[in-house]
Amino acid sequence: MSSAESSLASIHCTVRGQVQGVFFRAFVQHHAEALRLTGYTRNLPAGNAVEVHAEGEREQLEILLQHLHQGPRSARVKEVETKWGDHTGGFTNFEVAF
Repeated sequence: MSSAESSLASIHCTVRGQVQGVFFRAFVQHHAEALRLTGYTRNLPAGNAVEVHAEGEREQLEILLQHLHQGPRSARVKEVETKWGDHTGGFTNFEVAF
């Protein structure tokens, strides 16, 4: 395995708080695309949580994670539950899922 391959990873996050109806998913998509990450973000049915799955360079994922803790100006992030995993290569871009 090359060093480039070993730096690839994924994160699966559940962001809780006032994160729906505040452009949180668009915020995530903007930052993920700027960081050249792939994956998706979507609202969860509970009404107070957003799911984020992102893949790419570990360093870029760590930057995205910082953004998730902050959120857009109108959001109030209470918790970011994060699970790290292996890079699957199963995504070609980053999208808002419904």
